[in-house]
Amino acid sequence: MARPWIILDRCEVDGEGTLELRRRGERDFLISIGAQILMNSCQQLSEVALGRLGCAGLESLAAPRVLVGGLGMGITLRAALDELPADAEVVVAELNPRIIDWCRGPLADLTAGAVLDKRVKVHLGDVTKLIAATAAGDPGGRFDAVILDLYRGPHAGTDRLNDPIYGSRAIERSRDALRSGGIFAVWGENYDAGFSRRLTAAGFAVRCERPGRGGYRHAVFLAQKA
Repeated sequence: MARPWIILDRCEVDGEGTLELRRRGERDFLISIGAQILMNSCQQLSEVALGRLGCAGLESLAAPRVLVGGLGMGITLRAALDELPADAEVVVAELNPRIIDWCRGPLADLTAGAVLDKRVKVHLGDVTKLIAATAAGDPGGRFDAVILDLYRGPHAGTDRLNDPIYGSRAIERSRDALRSGGIFAVWGENYDAGFSRRLTAAGFAVRCERPGRGGYRHAVFLAQKA
């Protein structure tokens, strides 16, 4: 008999519905909002790949800076930290304080306390605003990698120019928030050719990875600034 899900915590999110954290057994967790399942701790292959590939090669840099947009269960953050040196700085932007509390509490063991790592600074707020401020600010504050792990990835219905995350103008801001050679890494539920074309038009060298073998596989977009 399948074990039942136990609701550990829930809160209301304006315009979205009820955000819930559930657990089944010791290490099987699920986060949902309304009727939509956002993530399951047993299905994190693409999130691990996003963090790992987004930070690949940064271990050789002195004090690299990384921005992770969206905390979730902390899986992407953990994968990024595992690629980074001890003097790295990782800024994690998360809109919902309850998610941060979960990653510091019941979800902490999943990631060996990733959000508590001394290299991590948690920014409670909109990652798009942080990117825009970085792009317009001191070049010394730019990032070596910007990694977006948001539950709504790029898709065919994205406004090509004005989408605040995946539109052309937003892509240009993300490019300008990066240092030369920096990586813009984005999780997508599916491959989106339009998003890939917009990345290329912004001057990025682009490739897309589809972690796993066969069946349904998410997309990891990797765009490198010249």
